[in-house]
Amino acid sequence: MSKEASKATQRLWTKKFSYDYWMEDQNIPIHKGYYIADLRTVELEYWEFAKCRAAFVQLVGQEGVTSTRILEIPPGETLKMPKAAFDEIVYALNGNGLTTHILPGGGKRTFEWQPHSMFTMPRHGAYELSNTDGNRPVRLLFFNYLPMAMSTVPDPEFYFNNSGTPPHATESDFYSEAKMVKPSDAGDAYLGKRIYWYGNFFPNMQAWDKMNDNTHRGAGSTSVYCQFPDTELSAHMSEFGARTYKKAHRHGPGRAIIIPVGEGYSIMWEEGKEKVFIPWQECSLFVPPNRWFHQHFNVGTVPARYLAMHPPMQFHGHAEKVTDRAKDQIEYVDEDPLVRERFEAELAKRGTTSLMDPKAYTTRDFDWTKFAANVHGSEGIPSIIG
Repeated sequence: MSKEASKATQRLWTKKFSYDYWMEDQNIPIHKGYYIADLRTVELEYWEFAKCRAAFVQLVGQEGVTSTRILEIPPGETLKMPKAAFDEIVYALNGNGLTTHILPGGGKRTFEWQPHSMFTMPRHGAYELSNTDGNRPVRLLFFNYLPMAMSTVPDPEFYFNNSGTPPHATESDFYSEAKMVKPSDAGDAYLGKRIYWYGNFFPNMQAWDKMNDNTHRGAGSTSVYCQFPDTELSAHMSEFGARTYKKAHRHGPGRAIIIPVGEGYSIMWEEGKEKVFIPWQECSLFVPPNRWFHQHFNVGTVPARYLAMHPPMQFHGHAEKVTDRAKDQIEYVDEDPLVRERFEAELAKRGTTSLMDPKAYTTRDFDWTKFAANVHGSEGIPSIIG
């Protein structure tokens, strides 16, 4: 067998993907495991490819589907980023900066971002990233579907510095703030008939106040659903009250969950197997593996938020029928009593007690609407968190 054939066979019969080999060849840190406690402090090293300090974050649950990485911009400096043939969601972990797109014909389009801004980098675009703070470095988190793409075309050069044209390349308002789309405007649109927000720029996910009822997940929660133009990447963010927790649920692989604000923990488990405990705070990251149940607990004194960045639609993993979706959510009346006991024990460590309504544990169709109004305000809309 030739050397090339031997190499191909080795890749075929291992659990590594083409993306994994490319990632390892970059010679920068690859952070693995079930979660990252704080993306603002993880180890970075100089990455020749992007001319900056960087690291990959490839957690259990992302394999072969999505990728995350961190780039650091030195104080007052600008990075010229290589063109890429895939879309990315970018989340600002700290600091303030500018993104400048180099348009066909030589023109430029620039917008500003701040901590907890979320925006997209459309495929085929040439752009620069600038740190407007002259004293401190800035870190950005990038989320994409490159592992999936490289499994179809395993040639790294295919994805970088190509000659493609970015979508909406000449639109001056391409990065204006996202706009609300109602079901009546979109028909049977995103995730059924929910209101969602459509655009490329969400200025501050920690303070975003345009939320809608999502109490079917329990704990009086609210959510915002985010759709980006011309890409199958999407996102949603949920908020739930202090000293409460949400119902367990499951879906497909590859969703990267980052915490904009709050203190708490999540548990994740494959049905019938041992649970994984994940403590979180601002800028923590974790990824629920494919079809693993996961459940979120707020042990802090303010409402907590988690932002989930979604892979392309074929990995969403939602049941088509409402009756089947019930199998993917565990109601409070059906959950293991140890879940509640652990939550109360974690609160006791902090000298507080649960704010969950006891009736939720005995009433299958418990109405969380009034509870949500008490947690988020008289209209069920969360106050801006500073």
